[in-house]
Amino acid sequence: MSEFAIIDAHQHCWQLANTRWPTPDLATIYRDFGPPDFLAACAGGKVAGSVLVQSQPAAADTDYLLAQAEAHPHILGVVGWIDLAADDAPEQIARRAAHPAFCGVRPMLQALPDDAWIAGPQCDAGLEALAAHKLCFDALICSRHLPYIEQIAIRHPNLSIVLDHGAKPDIAAGQWHTWHQGLSRLAALPNVWCKLSGLITEARAGADMAAVQPYAEAILQLFGPRRVIWGSDWPVLNLATSYDQWLAYCKQLVQLFTKDSQAAILRDNAVAFYDLKTNKNKLFEQRHDDRNVSKQV
Repeated sequence: MSEFAIIDAHQHCWQLANTRWPTPDLATIYRDFGPPDFLAACAGGKVAGSVLVQSQPAAADTDYLLAQAEAHPHILGVVGWIDLAADDAPEQIARRAAHPAFCGVRPMLQALPDDAWIAGPQCDAGLEALAAHKLCFDALICSRHLPYIEQIAIRHPNLSIVLDHGAKPDIAAGQWHTWHQGLSRLAALPNVWCKLSGLITEARAGADMAAVQPYAEAILQLFGPRRVIWGSDWPVLNLATSYDQWLAYCKQLVQLFTKDSQAAILRDNAVAFYDLKTNKNKLFEQRHDDRNVSKQV
């Protein structure tokens, strides 16, 4: 068991009245999920804070998430949505950057009809604005998008990029070579990080953690303990397992590393990547001092 506070770098909240997804066929997660639900789900895991990530391609969703951050101290940062190809994307980014909880942008690349969209010239001004404002880029992608993320990572070396859910390998189909090859190329770029999150929902229904083991180990091997960031992907996680089971598995997985490296994966890398402890959230130290974790959740 870890002896330090944990930060969940990838969780969601939504209200069905304002969402396009989830859809009714996903009965397990087809309901409203708010911050109190998250605190109940992670209560046993010494989770001191989280990064709230967009789930809808709409400015209204980002407004909703920022309001949750203002109301709930455990939310340390918000990754929102902006259309990076919009003519006024740099202005939108500058406006969002003024909010102390806003720490990054996530376009929903996995759902776009053009896999290469993010690497097109229409997104360059937006990506440059993200880097200029020291905001991060969350890449919600599948393996087929990896070459395009490599292109933007090289073209924008000052942009901090994180691959959500290990770039979502098709674990159910046994995909390996294309994913591993693309991930290896990105791991060689110092501005690219990777989230240890969302893997179990890419496995076959009913699969146990053994199905994700090779993929999780590859992420840790390729990116090392200083560029892997832990997240739950709650409540999407509920489609495959429980919060406690995923966290327990990941704690066990990182046991091969030193205590400092374990703390990096499960907490410190999120702080560093999203800049949670400095200008993005002045209240971090007061809210989440390790000695007061039991009072926070």
